[in-house]
Amino acid sequence: MPRPALFLLLVLAAPAQAAPALSLPLGEDAEVVPARYICDDGGTIAVQYVNAGPNRLALLRLDGEERLFVNVISASGARYVAGEYEWWIKGDQASLRNAMRDGDARSCRTRDGA
Repeated sequence: MPRPALFLLLVLAAPAQAAPALSLPLGEDAEVVPARYICDDGGTIAVQYVNAGPNRLALLRLDGEERLFVNVISASGARYVAGEYEWWIKGDQASLRNAMRDGDARSCRTRDGA
C-alpha cells in the first residue's frame, strides 16, 4: 500500500474526538474510600479518597465537573488541592475553599458526624 493511502486510512480510522483516558497503577495495597459530607449551606459533597502507597488523592464533583485533588503538606488533618480549590479534612470536619475568592469557603461534616 502506498504511504499516502496508509496515512489516509489511519486518519479516517481515528475517531474525530477521542476522549482522553488516564490509568494509574495503584498496586495491591490501594484502597478507595467513599465519604459523603453535609455542608452548612445545606448542600452535600461526595468524595472518593484514593490511598495507594505514598499517593493520596480525593475525587470531588464541583460545578458539574470531576476534580482530582492531590494531598499536600498540612500542619493538621489532610489537605488536598486542585487548581484554585482546597479541600481540608480533620476528623469528621471538612472545608472547601476557593483560594481565588476571599471568604468563599464551605464548612462540612461527615454524615456520621452530622
